Amino acid sequence: MKILVINAGSSSLKYRLFEMENESVLAKGVADRIGIGNSFLKHTGKKEITIDKNLPTHEEAIREVLQVLTDPEYGVIKSADEISAVGHRVVAGGEYFTESALVTDDTREKIRDIIELAPLHMPACLMGIDACRKVMPEVPHVLVFDTSFHSTMPDVAKLYGIDYDDYKELKIRRYGAHGISHQYVSQEAAKIIGRKDFNLIVCHLGNGASLSAVKNGKCVDTSMGFTPLEGLIMGTRSGDIDPSVVQYLTHKKGWDVSQVISYLNKSCGVKGISGVSSDFRDLIASANAGNARAELAIDMFSYRVKKYIGAYAAAMDGVDMIAFTAGIGENTPEVRSRVLDNMEYIGLKYDKELNANCPRGEAVKLSTDDSSVLVYVIPTNEELVIARETLRFAPKK
Repeated sequence: MKILVINAGSSSLKYRLFEMENESVLAKGVADRIGIGNSFLKHTGKKEITIDKNLPTHEEAIREVLQVLTDPEYGVIKSADEISAVGHRVVAGGEYFTESALVTDDTREKIRDIIELAPLHMPACLMGIDACRKVMPEVPHVLVFDTSFHSTMPDVAKLYGIDYDDYKELKIRRYGAHGISHQYVSQEAAKIIGRKDFNLIVCHLGNGASLSAVKNGKCVDTSMGFTPLEGLIMGTRSGDIDPSVVQYLTHKKGWDVSQVISYLNKSCGVKGISGVSSDFRDLIASANAGNARAELAIDMFSYRVKKYIGAYAAAMDGVDMIAFTAGIGENTPEVRSRVLDNMEYIGLKYDKELNANCPRGEAVKLSTDDSSVLVYVIPTNEELVIARETLRFAPKK
């Protein structure tokens, strides 16, 4: 059974085609610069190829994806009819969706109702869903949500200290994000440790970053909240901040609330602190060259991660394993070392040399044999989770 996984952005459409019998990737690629000119499709199948093609909408993009997947020279299937189902990544599910769901007119309208939970991402999700349904109307489409894994959070963790009636009426609560990645890493961690009854902290560290506290395989807390703005300092997001800062900035800058929220999402984080970049490769290079603000940005990011680890260890009455994943978590030893240093008080010890020279693309144990807490780098695979969920929820032919 072949499943096509789609991750639509506002001007891009990433895809991956799986053969689910062995969970192998047959092809992958991205249609980029959709609707903004100079668009192209980069595809890896039988061979790598880049096609310059005018892609004014997501519909044209998905048509081009199907064209390249079936091309006799560099495609991997003879016909689009070989695709049994399509899985769509959706950032927010609100309280409507606690697990994946089949795309119907009803579920699509529910997604429209919760666009405000992730206004930077949800419109693009809808464009991708609508385009794929139009081009592939006979194929079942499945929604896989970044919030579903966090739906097991108890009220004590998910609710804010606001009037309870406002929560009930307006659904103002913590939803989290990156749940697809947290789910995959949690499952892989359970395979490594050989059981499900343990306390795990997953550190998904990328341009967007979040932690989750996972007890016995279920999420009991996560750092992102009502939107992905809460929690850790990120690439361009401020993370946790006193809400009164919003009012203060409206007065001092003459901005409206929407401008302030845009500022906190796009102009802050390590980019705003450093004045250099949101990319940790640039930050590390700049810090090594003596840039004090870049050094401060790395320290602040790492400190916030360390602080959340301590909070989640306390909330779960201890921690058995810490797993680092995503772009920074997998590839930036400087951040991992700043997080892990001076944590002997919980019995954590790690191999600093191995951390500095950690092999990429595989699960690696960083903790020493005499450490009370296991520490691993576990590469994430969100697309595979989406494919598995699509297989689980799509009607069988």
